[in-house]
Amino acid sequence: MTLYERYTCLKPKKEQIEQAVNILIASYKNGGMLLLCGNGGSAADCSHITGELMKGFLLKRPLEEELIKRFTDFGEREMGEKLQGSLPAISLVENNALISAFSNDVEPDYIFAQQVIGLGKKEDVLFAVSTSGNAVNVCKAVTAARVIGMKTIALTGRQGGKLAECAELVIQVPEEETWKVQELHLPVYHWICACVEQYFWDH
Repeated sequence: MTLYERYTCLKPKKEQIEQAVNILIASYKNGGMLLLCGNGGSAADCSHITGELMKGFLLKRPLEEELIKRFTDFGEREMGEKLQGSLPAISLVENNALISAFSNDVEPDYIFAQQVIGLGKKEDVLFAVSTSGNAVNVCKAVTAARVIGMKTIALTGRQGGKLAECAELVIQVPEEETWKVQELHLPVYHWICACVEQYFWDH
């Protein structure tokens, strides 16, 4: 059963969701990675997405035989067989030392933008999550990403907020209360992760 059959309210967002899938696939094919940012529950979602991409989600992701052979040459064949293929993703909410230092020494609103400047390159994608779409630090990160030339995807609630004005692709789920928006964010990003994984490993 597809996402749109299970969550009929998301059918009007199908085009944007599939565009997000295609943007990520193109980035990964070009050697890019995904950077993610958000606050509170959205920060937890960023970590969740990172976990789904960096290891097997719905499919097995065996390493390439050549890489397994190289582990075997190091006397670590079991390691080569247990490690999994990965889609590089970094949640910008995790670096507590940098975040607290930059907040204290410079400007709290730029905690994600600073990391985008340090880590991002034009082949990468920024995935910005905000239930209201108005999180200032998330909007600043989108600006930094666009200055670099990165693609930007925003996941928000019905209104879209300021992110709807600054991100290139915006997925606005049809709810407004924070917890209800978050309930719809999860199936959206699970579907995106599953589709991207399927492209690279469903052979």
